[in-house]
Amino acid sequence: MRTHAQAVVIGGGVIGCSILYHLTRAGWRDVVLIERDELTSGSTWHAAANIHGLHDNTNISRIQHYTMQLYKDLEAETGQSCGIFQPGSLYLAQTEAREHQLRLQAAKAKLYGMNYHEITRDEAERLHPLVDFDGIRCIMYEPDGGNVDPSGVTNAYALGARAGGAEIMRFTPVTATAAQPDGTWIVRTEKGDIRTPWVINAAGLWAREVAAMAGITLPLQPTEHQYFVTETIPQIAAMTRRLPSVADRDGEYYLRQEGQGLLVGAYERDMRFWAEDGTPPDFGHELFADDLDRIEENMLRAIDRVPAVGQAGIKRVINGPMIWSPDANVLFGPVPERPGYFACCGIIPGFSQSGGMGKLAAEWITTGETGLDMFAWDVARFGAWAGKDFTRARVADQYAHRFAIHFPNEERSAGRPVRTRPAYEMQREMGAVFGLNYGWEHPLWFADAPGVEDTNGFTRQNWWEPVGAEARMLRERAGIIDISNFAKYRVAGQGAEDWLNAVFANRMPRVVGRSCLAPLIGKRGGIAGDFTVTRLAEDEFWIIGSGMAERYHSRFFGMVPLPEGTVFESRTEAICGFNVAGPRSREILARLTNASLETADFPFMRSQRIELAGVDCLALRVSFTGDLGWELHCAAKDQTRLYSALLEAARAYDAGPVGSRALMSLRLEKGYGSWAREYSPEYWPQEVGLDRLVKLDKEFLHRSAVADVMTREAREHLVMLALDEGDVAASGADATGGEPIFRDGQGIGRVTSGGYGYHVGTSLALGFVKDAGPGDTVEVMVLGRPHRARILDEPPFDPDGTRLRG
Repeated sequence: MRTHAQAVVIGGGVIGCSILYHLTRAGWRDVVLIERDELTSGSTWHAAANIHGLHDNTNISRIQHYTMQLYKDLEAETGQSCGIFQPGSLYLAQTEAREHQLRLQAAKAKLYGMNYHEITRDEAERLHPLVDFDGIRCIMYEPDGGNVDPSGVTNAYALGARAGGAEIMRFTPVTATAAQPDGTWIVRTEKGDIRTPWVINAAGLWAREVAAMAGITLPLQPTEHQYFVTETIPQIAAMTRRLPSVADRDGEYYLRQEGQGLLVGAYERDMRFWAEDGTPPDFGHELFADDLDRIEENMLRAIDRVPAVGQAGIKRVINGPMIWSPDANVLFGPVPERPGYFACCGIIPGFSQSGGMGKLAAEWITTGETGLDMFAWDVARFGAWAGKDFTRARVADQYAHRFAIHFPNEERSAGRPVRTRPAYEMQREMGAVFGLNYGWEHPLWFADAPGVEDTNGFTRQNWWEPVGAEARMLRERAGIIDISNFAKYRVAGQGAEDWLNAVFANRMPRVVGRSCLAPLIGKRGGIAGDFTVTRLAEDEFWIIGSGMAERYHSRFFGMVPLPEGTVFESRTEAICGFNVAGPRSREILARLTNASLETADFPFMRSQRIELAGVDCLALRVSFTGDLGWELHCAAKDQTRLYSALLEAARAYDAGPVGSRALMSLRLEKGYGSWAREYSPEYWPQEVGLDRLVKLDKEFLHRSAVADVMTREAREHLVMLALDEGDVAASGADATGGEPIFRDGQGIGRVTSGGYGYHVGTSLALGFVKDAGPGDTVEVMVLGRPHRARILDEPPFDPDGTRLRG
């Protein structure tokens, strides 16, 4: 047994073995996997093991596509059968919304060269003669879809890893993981200890217990899940080929061939939790008692669609555990508070994602960053606020609505509210409809009365007109936006300026009261974050960043040691804020303060400490709306008092509250990018127009990487597009993000943000394109259908900044 290793993987399921295999492919030979029992114990062995390529998230689609292609190579490399069956998959749409989803996925498949396309009913009936296609609006076909053998895949990864030099220790429970003063870890087992710089938690059903050994709490909850296999079906027994699988997600079941029968699985509404207080340590290859009554409604829908299911007996029932995160995505990446501890837990479609997940984990561990922006998976998207009650409620919702469409702008209510600000009740009474941002409730828009909820869909919904009224109110008069969910930090001490200059790519402001925009650079030279930094005093700075990325960004801040006597602290919980913006914003604020707000005394990108309605505020002359405006930051205890005063003063100008959806429309009109949309580690500074803020004449985090990429030609450019109003009116939909962009039938890019510019009266989008520029006409695939669009040469609102700086 080794006593030292470059990495130790805990968990011998398909994910752990994939990570081990990909670490050896990345060149690491001194790696170890430790499994408490036999390989595939837990949830791997009983998985249905379906594989499919398309996902609503483009990067997850890429990962799944990689995984599907990997299995044949893995068989050839190791000689171990993966039990691959790829007769294809049929995707059925019973509703208009599902049709929109499938058509959008087909457009993405064309852009990224994936094999997924629409077929006719006649073609579908030839492929699967047992399916009744009545009532189906649209059928997509994925020729590479199918299923694999869980044990075969897992053992193939294991064989490949061993051939690459890895060691696998079975029947070796981990008893402790202890962080060491030198930054390494000791993984303790009954057979001895292993010292390593990397502990990788791929423990599946036991991920919570393994994490707890390191003092980590992961938001995970297991559930029961059932599928059954029918007896032999004569029509299948008579066939000389294998039938494609059927994804009838509107029917809330999945179905594929198994032997000479059919396998049918369901995510029922009447779900069951399991092991709420901890997974039993001796659990392995056990199953739960059958409970088919719970999935009866799903079974009946499957029988309606495939009558042969109802004519065959049931051969066996599998009711086993699976473990979920609050949003059904994996908890992936280094735990920010525990350097050297990597999580890869809570995977649901494991056999569609195992290869890509292992590849990305190996990339992150061996190089410091993945090649794809995977914030949708990052363990840092949840914080301590995602406790047991929240996790339980969200998992119940995710399980019961596993096949429901995740619509653009959708906000699910399960488990909320978790964290609220003092003004929450006041806003609720004003008709605020709330969204969730890193656990915080924040107003999306304001309805006429309390209790109104969003409707959801791909087309314009019940909030479209009210949001438009808010946006126009701000542009024409003024609006008050709650920006408390922005991340806020304070840095103070003699070394504050030097530390900030060592973290951010831009040079820090030298004059007290001045602000600057400051990119944060990733390991590969991309944009890991965008911040506003303000100098409050000679030795004190104020930083504003993305609220949902606060824990994510803590990794980067921790990479640069703080000088002695310098303090860095998050003030997000302690400080609330409002943005008062619009042409009458100065007049509204002037009613509440004696401070001069005239441009000569309070220019753009400056700050002052002022008193507003008796409340001490840090006022910054900036606004994400792109309009004249101020950000006002006050103590949380003063939020309601300040809000009341602002609203009262605004009434005199027929102005009032504005939600974050209107803010998103307003920033689109100005062409402002947003983190996790236009700014991510995948994009280089010169591709998003931030290269002017990268000062290569100083040292800062990942300077050498960005210096290298900035010598290269931009691979693509961030542009603004105006969509054809006739096409938008016909579809009743705006771009929202993710839509492919084509020109003359060739894919040239994709949308990152979209919506309607209510003030300029145009449907707008931001996106990345190659080989195209201002004035060019392209097609944006809204709802998967071509919408004509023109690339603009400047933002449609205030392109020269007259209002912003006035």
